Amino acid sequence: MKLRLILGDQLNLKHSWYSNHEEDTLYVMYELDQEATYVVHHIQKIVAFFSAMQGFATDLRDQGHQVLYFDINSLESKKPLKENIKKLIDQKGIEKFEYQLPDEYRMDQQLNTIAESLDIPSESFDTEHFLTSRTDLKTFFEGKKQLIMEFFYRNMRKKYDLLMEQGQPLGGQWNFDKNNRKKWKGDPTIPAPFQSGERGNQKVYESLLKSGIKTIGVYNAENYLFPANRKEALAQLDYFCKHLLIHFGDYQDAMHTEERNLFHSRISFALNTKILHPMEVMESVIDYYNKNQETIALSQVEGFVRQILGWREYIRGIYWREMPVYKKQNHLDNFNKLPDFYWTGKTQMNCLKESITDSLETAYAHHIQRLMITGNFALLIQCHPDEVDVWYLGIYADAIEWVQLPNTRGMSQWADGGTVATKPYVSSGSYIHKMSNYCGTCKYDRSKRTGEKACPFNSLYWNFLDDKKEYFKKNNRMAMMLRLLDKIPLLEKQEIKNRAMSIIENPDAY
Repeated sequence: MKLRLILGDQLNLKHSWYSNHEEDTLYVMYELDQEATYVVHHIQKIVAFFSAMQGFATDLRDQGHQVLYFDINSLESKKPLKENIKKLIDQKGIEKFEYQLPDEYRMDQQLNTIAESLDIPSESFDTEHFLTSRTDLKTFFEGKKQLIMEFFYRNMRKKYDLLMEQGQPLGGQWNFDKNNRKKWKGDPTIPAPFQSGERGNQKVYESLLKSGIKTIGVYNAENYLFPANRKEALAQLDYFCKHLLIHFGDYQDAMHTEERNLFHSRISFALNTKILHPMEVMESVIDYYNKNQETIALSQVEGFVRQILGWREYIRGIYWREMPVYKKQNHLDNFNKLPDFYWTGKTQMNCLKESITDSLETAYAHHIQRLMITGNFALLIQCHPDEVDVWYLGIYADAIEWVQLPNTRGMSQWADGGTVATKPYVSSGSYIHKMSNYCGTCKYDRSKRTGEKACPFNSLYWNFLDDKKEYFKKNNRMAMMLRLLDKIPLLEKQEIKNRAMSIIENPDAY
């Protein structure tokens, strides 16, 4: 008898494990206390994971597989994974232990240790999900000084022949990013986000409440938008193609107080739990584009493919190339605490209030809200990256460390010193105004950088450049902004720094 462990982000029904119905194979899944509590998670995140895991177990049973499933209120959920596995081995007379390679370093280490401690043979398998191995990115950039994602992305386009024509990029260019920066002003009309018939899983929610596990955020069926199984995830993908793809690229960086979802697919949870495969997602989108080229522009599709084929695979490669050292990097020597309002949404800065409230209510925010609002502010007030990591990993349903850590510590906080991003993604209030309507109803004036009414992002931005200029003096991409910093009159610069310091010392007062 073989025992096969399935983790909560390994819900790939197409895996070769399931191609045969083996009577001597037992599958086991656990809703583990250790996974629900290693950071404080959003309640919708845990409900989404447990719902999807239960849905996966049901699908496996329907296919004729033997599945043992232990929910969060079972005795097993509180026990160490090692103890649970050894107990099953003894009880069931297991002769071999098998597992799929985890995508988080800590779980990889844990399962290695467990496998080595067993008295029976063990074997690990690929998850058959990603389009690259753990080491492909490291090999691709061997000997190169910078890990430029664009070069990796172009190589992936060629390798998988996506959006290519006779060896050249479709449309004559690789990247249509300049077409993807429109501000949404109320038109075109945005369709409602996809919602499954279940509207969340009430039983899972009640089970989680019974467990007493500490969570953040709120659970509301109206805001719950995560698929519980492959059927729902495929329907969500189909909905995106038919209703949202047409303007996805145009407005993928836009933000608006009245529209949380805009034209985003919101399939990141289904991808990161492996319910959907990245290739089937991209092929579905490209196929829909090919059949509807009279209404859908290439720029909409390329922007989407770039996020999955380029950025997603690139980020995973960075994670495995740099761990475990990466998790401890703090290149800018930032040590401040994250403001309390990140956990409540109670701030007078409208962009932060909107973005954090969205996150607390839905366990979701799109990439610009994460990067240029919450991440931008955290970096400008010089928060310790550990503080930022804990928040991002906990609050978003699609956050698993392999994708969260390089995006947060690297892209957002520049704590890796430029491994992921060639420059810090910081901005004043002008960028926020350019891409959103947040500033229109804000207490603060985006055009001012000194005085009580000045947008906090403005003084914080120039103060950050001044505080960290020694870190950036050899960075060509920062040279222009540092020259502009030098041109600010000394008296005004001191006023900017005084205001910035008052914000940094007590950000919850703003």
